[in-house]
Amino acid sequence: MKRILMVAAAALSLVAHAQNFPGSKPITFVVPFAAGGPTDRVARDLAEAMRAPLGGAVLLVDNAAGAGGSIGANKVAKAAPDGHTLLLHHIGMATMPTLVRNIPFKVDSDFEYVGMINDVPMTLIGKPSLPANNFKELSAWVNANKGKINLGNAGVGSASHLCGLLYQNAIQVDMTTVPYKGTAPAMTDLMGGQIDLMCDQTTNTTSQIEGKKVKAFAVTTSKHLTTPALKDLPTMQEAGLKGFEVTIWHGLYAPKGTPPDVLAKLNAALKVALKDPEF
Repeated sequence: MKRILMVAAAALSLVAHAQNFPGSKPITFVVPFAAGGPTDRVARDLAEAMRAPLGGAVLLVDNAAGAGGSIGANKVAKAAPDGHTLLLHHIGMATMPTLVRNIPFKVDSDFEYVGMINDVPMTLIGKPSLPANNFKELSAWVNANKGKINLGNAGVGSASHLCGLLYQNAIQVDMTTVPYKGTAPAMTDLMGGQIDLMCDQTTNTTSQIEGKKVKAFAVTTSKHLTTPALKDLPTMQEAGLKGFEVTIWHGLYAPKGTPPDVLAKLNAALKVALKDPEF
């Protein structure tokens, strides 16, 4: 009888919490990558855009990087299912089980899906001193320097890691993969010439391309982009890599067991935020 009463009390507590959500307690977006990268930028912009739809709630960003994104994901999987701790992750959420060994949670059953945030194109970029100025010249340079090329990424399981692997597979050339703890340090080394190439999201590469701090060779979409700095870049398919298309989606997740009413409020706030022209 005592156990039944305890379960009933817990259930009533969850109902009351759902009705009052979010209340005065902050909501934290856990980003499984370092600050300054494209996923971090999405999280901070989204936190600002969701603030008003959630009644002025305080939204924070917690960068819990490492182990291919599994550290941050595990933090959310083990968090209280009350809607106050959320995971903002990208396509790496789907590929994590194949890239990271012995993750302490189940991607397909330890989370509740809140919603899709965006779908971001990627660009193949190179250090400013690279002798190639277009994709054709890049291909010739790559073939002439097999075994000598360093391809940077933001860490195992990152979007740039996945894109880099697909690029190497498409051109059948192995490169030395250099993982960093986030996009920011990888971009710094690319601009400084410490690494040769990187494939990363337009949210992080466009300003560097505009400032001519890196060289851009192609986009990973099936069609040309409309952004002024990127509109003249060929698609990878146009450049000769048939079927090559990579975009990186970002999604928002809650711990398994989060009440449906809380998930509905979060989803509604997300939909409003995505219509915000400032996002």
